[in-house]
Amino acid sequence: MLSLIVDSATKKLYVALLKDDKILYENYQVGRNDHSKYIVTMIEEALAKNNIEVSALNQLIVGIGPGSYTGVRMALTVLKMFACFKQVPLYEISTLYLMASNEKGLVSARIDARRGNVFGAIYDMSCDIVVKQEGLYPMDEINDGKIIDEENFVVNPFKVQQKAKLVENIDTLIPNYLRDTEAERNLK
Repeated sequence: MLSLIVDSATKKLYVALLKDDKILYENYQVGRNDHSKYIVTMIEEALAKNNIEVSALNQLIVGIGPGSYTGVRMALTVLKMFACFKQVPLYEISTLYLMASNEKGLVSARIDARRGNVFGAIYDMSCDIVVKQEGLYPMDEINDGKIIDEENFVVNPFKVQQKAKLVENIDTLIPNYLRDTEAERNLK
């Protein structure tokens, strides 16, 4: 089974290529709102280093957010195009779960949403359950157990692969924004 995992919703652009129970490629690119410069290059590098074509992949796994509005759309757009044009099944995963995937016990995964708020969720990774659903919260509501933020996470790609859900209709898959953009809020 060949799987490509891509998430661009946080300050770290994450790309991993798995073959069965082996990591063939894994890279974190810390960015400054510039993931668009690296996303295709990192995917191409992962595939080229392993002499793999996109059409040979068995699954594409994309982080759907929440997170940076532009960031979430980048990975989603690229992987939707691959899925559509190369006929590779597309799977989705929460970016917050992806961030917590390598931890044990109680974990608070959070992404800065500004003005003292976070996009966050709390997981008990010892039994793989959601303690507090994804949402937009004041920062002090997402602080149980170990706190993982968008700069200090490490991904367990195998756990992500197991938890990812098949997207039945890629045309209807949209990012998980959790709130309107600032421009949309200003229009109201």
